[in-house]
Amino acid sequence: MSRSNQKVVLYLNEAHASEVGLVNVLKSQIAMTPRGSYRDGLEEHLDETRNHAQRIQVRLGELERRGNPLQAFLGFTESLVGQTLALSKTPFDLLRGSGGQEKVLKNAKDACATEALESATYTALERLANNVGDERTAKLAATIRGEEERMLERIMREIPRLTDAVVGAEIGDDPSYDSTKTGAADAARAVGGEVTHIARKTETRTKRTARQTRKIPGVAQAEGQIKGAVASAQDLAIARYDSLTAEEIVSNLPGLSQIELAKVDSYERKNDKRTTVLSRITALRRQEPWPGYDELTVAEIEAVISEGNEQRAKDVVAYERSHKNRAGVLKTAQRETASV
Repeated sequence: MSRSNQKVVLYLNEAHASEVGLVNVLKSQIAMTPRGSYRDGLEEHLDETRNHAQRIQVRLGELERRGNPLQAFLGFTESLVGQTLALSKTPFDLLRGSGGQEKVLKNAKDACATEALESATYTALERLANNVGDERTAKLAATIRGEEERMLERIMREIPRLTDAVVGAEIGDDPSYDSTKTGAADAARAVGGEVTHIARKTETRTKRTARQTRKIPGVAQAEGQIKGAVASAQDLAIARYDSLTAEEIVSNLPGLSQIELAKVDSYERKNDKRTTVLSRITALRRQEPWPGYDELTVAEIEAVISEGNEQRAKDVVAYERSHKNRAGVLKTAQRETASV
């Protein structure tokens, strides 16, 4: 992937993270907004936001198929961070302000800031894409930017009415907000459990997405290098790493996955730089029989081998013999090569 395309992919990932995070924020705001024109606008924008995220993801897929694995991993990481931050914020939107009317007004002001930021994000993306000759991305950015700007205008038109509702409720003692018609009461009671649920859900998504990302050739090793650069001995797959001799470490290396080997390699280069360890890691660091191989269970590997690809089975035999040397996998692979 060219440097210009790499930059476009980074900007697209930033936009995607923003859209996916905004989906969750909009859900919480809709839950506490009374029926009316403002809630209608939020619900319409939720549909738009989901559509934005999907369209950006499609464009990212088109570009990343031609890209390098490290760039894809960095983009995945950035997107994940953006989603996690938005998820952690969502339940607390339900607790803001002194009353229902003011909570809605504060959320509306936040929404204005969000829409302005998204407009700026897509303006920059459009300009970048035009400068590097990526007409498809530029057109996509311009279309989404127009929808974000229309939403900002719509929210701005609602601000005076929402402010009047605050005045009526808190100064004129004439509240117009009915939490029983918004779902906010139930949502507020569920805040404590929701935080835990979101954290678990995010962790599950993180692991699943990481596993899928490692199916791109080279991503596992790139991820290991990144993690190893900041890892401590406790983060490595070999227990008591710093207390072991070079020979003891070398004896443990064949059982590691490619991402674990890359992590150890990066850690070792940052610390002791032992030639014996680094040379053995270099010998073991090779392409998996197929991208994502190290993420699979024995049963999953055997299922793939059984599809009847002789070269793939041979690759599995060579890889397993120099790494985990699992009897079940070797038996299945050797049987497949013999039957072809």
